[in-house]
Amino acid sequence: MLALCAVFGTASAKPQPTDSPSPETDMASDQSGSHTDDPTPSPGAAATLPKASAYENVIGNFPVPPSLFPIVNKRTGWLRRHGTIIQLDNLNEFMGAVTAPTSGHGYRQGSSNAGQYALNILTDWDRVLGWSGFTTHAVIVGRYGTTANRMFGDWLAHSQETYGGGGNVVAHLVMAYGEQHLWEDRLSVAAGRMSQLSDFASGSLFCTFMNNSFCGRPKGAADSSYYSSYPASVWALRVRARPLRRDVYVQAGVYFAEEGIYSPAMNRSGFHLSGAYHVGEIFPVELGWQPSFRRHSGEVAFPGHYKLGFAVERVSRAENFLDTLGNPYADSGFSAARQNGSWSSWFLMDQRLWTSRRHPKTGLSFLGGAVFNAPHTALRDRQFYAGFTWNGFWASHPADTIGLAFSYVHIADGVQKSEAHLMRRKRALPYKATGVQTDAEVVELNYSFPVGRAVTLEPDIQYYHHPNGQANLRDALMLGFRSHIEIF
Repeated sequence: MLALCAVFGTASAKPQPTDSPSPETDMASDQSGSHTDDPTPSPGAAATLPKASAYENVIGNFPVPPSLFPIVNKRTGWLRRHGTIIQLDNLNEFMGAVTAPTSGHGYRQGSSNAGQYALNILTDWDRVLGWSGFTTHAVIVGRYGTTANRMFGDWLAHSQETYGGGGNVVAHLVMAYGEQHLWEDRLSVAAGRMSQLSDFASGSLFCTFMNNSFCGRPKGAADSSYYSSYPASVWALRVRARPLRRDVYVQAGVYFAEEGIYSPAMNRSGFHLSGAYHVGEIFPVELGWQPSFRRHSGEVAFPGHYKLGFAVERVSRAENFLDTLGNPYADSGFSAARQNGSWSSWFLMDQRLWTSRRHPKTGLSFLGGAVFNAPHTALRDRQFYAGFTWNGFWASHPADTIGLAFSYVHIADGVQKSEAHLMRRKRALPYKATGVQTDAEVVELNYSFPVGRAVTLEPDIQYYHHPNGQANLRDALMLGFRSHIEIF
């Protein structure tokens, strides 16, 4: 399924072999898992975008990862000859707290399991009807279990990114859309039920990690509940163009925001398609550069991805400090004021620093970035993150991967001031807080390795400093693992 994720922007548990500007992203907090025997992004667009784009003959060029039942999608099989690839996988994540939680709040030391199975269906209509350059993509998931971080009081960053947003149903529709590729993929237009953060503020290395601070996209980019993020979607239109160079793209879209896209009460199955809960529009724009730096010998060895983006909301959002009269709502008792517009911005990058000569698609990569949100409406007004992924260090096991990442999140000043006012009046705090929220840090270290041709295991360590952004809560150390099985 990873290859599908790479082309169409759904989430993945492993680094994605993609030069697409829209890799994976979140499920109300999360993503779909995947494994591939090609564990790192391929060289950048300048080197890999063919004259006749792989998108325009997607089935013929599509690499299917090893699976338990490879006959389903084999290159000479009936499905692929008829323009279709169907992939099914299961991603399971277990985490437990090693440290005891802060007493007095009803928290407990415990562990939990969360996971999902996901079905991806990709159809190339050139092979079906002779419709050149047109593909459709549908994703359906089922989710189970819960996340362990809430046991010790954290509600900002799920320790298991597969938790949430799936509706607790057997089949939840994630996305269903069509995409037309024109002029040798210089231009592509996609429309249908789509996830904004699968196209914008996404990255190809994020789901090397399990924690929701990283996996899918930086969590700060999903600070608004109106930003559709895997496994939620809305009606949308997105246009991507490479007008001057194949390694530079610009994309823009309109996503029709809906109330309750992550709520089982309002859209449990994901098949609520009427738009009855439409509350406004979101307009994201992103500029990306996908360079492919070369060795002195001329060999492409150091691919990178750099993205700068901005999104404007036309949705009514509550202020985090002031009421309608311009006074602190926590003091006045009036409702918080509403703003009819808000915004988010981001800079994301990843760059290969070292490449194995024996396995040229593996190496050491750095990723880092920043997210800034409108300070008067945000919970997280800014996030900074950095990390490394490293594979190819063990020549006989090139798919083995080490991941290390750090995230810092700052809680908006308005939220901090409101919570301080509410605490003085001994009133309940927002965001499940039991103290003033200021900042939160998460560190994750993992090691993933394949077991056989279709199974990947990933032992994982996570450390929470200021859980839920609160200095009054003890830091938490967590241990666990992730498993991924590519069924077909």
